[in-house]
Amino acid sequence: MNHEPLIRLEGLGKVFHTDEVETHALSGVSLDIAAGDFVAITGPSGCGKSTLLSMLGLLDSPSSGRFLLDGADVAGLDLRSQAQVRNAKIGFIFQAFNLIADLTVEENVALPLTFRSDYRRDVAQRRVRDVLDQVGMSHRHRHYPGQLSGGQQQRVAVARALVGEPRILLADEPSGNLDSRNGEAVMQLLEQLNRDGATLCMVTHDPAFARRAHRVVHMLDGRIVDEDTFERMRNEDDKPMPLLQESNT
Repeated sequence: MNHEPLIRLEGLGKVFHTDEVETHALSGVSLDIAAGDFVAITGPSGCGKSTLLSMLGLLDSPSSGRFLLDGADVAGLDLRSQAQVRNAKIGFIFQAFNLIADLTVEENVALPLTFRSDYRRDVAQRRVRDVLDQVGMSHRHRHYPGQLSGGQQQRVAVARALVGEPRILLADEPSGNLDSRNGEAVMQLLEQLNRDGATLCMVTHDPAFARRAHRVVHMLDGRIVDEDTFERMRNEDDKPMPLLQESNT
């Protein structure tokens, strides 16, 4: 029996260079995510959580460290190979929905499948109908994004993330552009998907939503910290910067 995690990060680092400034967005991040897990990543703006999600989604490459997905190190893959792994194994749910305005709901959801070498229109149509039914949007399959509410658009975005049967779903502030009622509905949908077996990793600034995951990962200054450290350092945010720096050494 294979007990290896679905995702394993080992000492992941990311450095951005702008002019003469070197910014360490991630420093020594290590994290395991098991199949069927539901992980929430939280922390203040600029802490590195969105950068980490980009690494997990192979939208960016780390400067150092290892990223194992299904036991294979994918950190050093070329862009074409990254795109193939991303399309086959990773589903994305974005804060801004990122639906294409002049495509119908059905066409938006089918889009990830059209990039696969084994694409067949009849098989894709059946799969699209299945996932739209799963998120409660099959009755809107011929509508365009502009004809839908924000909550409905996010449900379509979830269906698009699911259509390729990914190994993991990555959600970046999935309720960020929604009112409280629609945000709660999307959160309940994600919880149901997880109960049905989906592996989820969600970035959120909402502590209440984060607590509904199996596990909460706290980030500060590009590092994963334990909850006590997170709370202590967050309470020191109003202190002068030299004192904050001293507390990190």
